[in-house]
Amino acid sequence: MSIHALFAGLVFDEDDNQVDNVYIGQDSCYVVNDHGFKRHILSETIDRQVLDQMREMIEGKEDFISQQAAKMLGQDDIFTYAMIANQLKNMDDQFDKLLETGIPSETRSYMGLMGFKIVVNVHGDVIFVNQPGSQLGEEEGE
Repeated sequence: MSIHALFAGLVFDEDDNQVDNVYIGQDSCYVVNDHGFKRHILSETIDRQVLDQMREMIEGKEDFISQQAAKMLGQDDIFTYAMIANQLKNMDDQFDKLLETGIPSETRSYMGLMGFKIVVNVHGDVIFVNQPGSQLGEEEGE
């Protein structure tokens, strides 16, 4: 069970209204306004959909991502590359840890400033994820 809403402040409804984040007991929920009726959707439901989309973007590109990440870290050696590649192969474990710890509010704010945005319907289905700089986002912009 998710303790934190990963994308609090970055989730919007189909009318471009920001979705609230509340806790019911210890469960984090996004609250979508459905014409006055407030639908509470477990944050993990929406968060996992977004993480699954991110996983799909990464799959098959692990080698390239590992090489580029190692270069960005200034550690362009075989050991750093292998460590990063191993972490990418264990994405599910990494995503589970992320759901437990959450994304720091400063990072979420930065993501919002960069244009990261999730659009959901009243049932909690992710309609669209805007990820600036992603290949998918660039194709849609052309």
